[in-house]
Amino acid sequence: MIFHKDILKIDPVTVAELLVNNLRRDIRQTLHRSGAIVGISGGVDSSVVLELCARALGPAHVVGVMMPEKDSSRDSLILARKLANHLGIETVVEDMTGPLVGLGCYARRDEAIQRVFPEYDPSYKAKISLPPNVLDSDALNFFSLTIITPEGEEKTKRLNLRDYLQIVAASNFKQRSRMAMLYYHAELRNYVVVGTPNKNEHDQGFFVKWGDGGYDVAPIRHLFKTQVYQLAAYLDIPLEIQQATPTTDTYSAHSSQEEFFFRLPFEVMDLLMYAQEHQVSIPQVVEVMGLSKEQVQRAFDDFRRKQRTTAYLRTLPIDYGGG
Repeated sequence: MIFHKDILKIDPVTVAELLVNNLRRDIRQTLHRSGAIVGISGGVDSSVVLELCARALGPAHVVGVMMPEKDSSRDSLILARKLANHLGIETVVEDMTGPLVGLGCYARRDEAIQRVFPEYDPSYKAKISLPPNVLDSDALNFFSLTIITPEGEEKTKRLNLRDYLQIVAASNFKQRSRMAMLYYHAELRNYVVVGTPNKNEHDQGFFVKWGDGGYDVAPIRHLFKTQVYQLAAYLDIPLEIQQATPTTDTYSAHSSQEEFFFRLPFEVMDLLMYAQEHQVSIPQVVEVMGLSKEQVQRAFDDFRRKQRTTAYLRTLPIDYGGG
């Protein structure tokens, strides 16, 4: 196999046509539903999925559901609505702040944050993140908590396991409550929920089980992020969406997906993931990408570690029946 920098280039016309045909067949013939519900965030993944569904079923049979909460970026709502209006798709806005308050999402999260930073209060912003670029060091995947005062001062400390788990478990109420809301709107209309994860997120475990990992159809789950961008360009997704930095939109302080989880730019990570998956030799990767052997090995080790520790997320319920 010849590994090269353009190996992830796709024919977006052919790929889009295939996905549109598959969506139309699977939603109407396999699942026997008449339309699609898509949770839209203003990000490139949900935007591409929304447009594919509109092409497959017609805009009248697609609903985009926006689910902001008090920590959400305002830009997310603006960008999501702009695309839906452009496509002529009905939108629904569900403010998730109330349900999340009821579930104790913010209170449980803040309790853990205050064990690390006693001075923290709701006027602060906060986020958790991993060490930067995995190519530059052998640092393990330990998470740090950063708080930002109303005056803009930042403080960062490494998280212990107890506080990290509580912050994540509480924050995951956001994705799980959104999944429940999507299924309400799907069942209300006899529609399906169409998922928006890409290959990077699914394979490395950047999703919440039974949260944004809960859906009926996953049209772009086999595509790397850089391939999703190729589709976005072909589908003429608004440039503001294509050029926006992918974020978690989970924490009150801005946190990019690279900063929070991936630790690599997508154009580098995707090629390295492909090389590992297809057993391209490290010397060949070094030659093509201009990296050192140590850098390639660090990336491969990081991918394996994430895939191993998140395998539970991709595991279906264990069934003890049937013998």
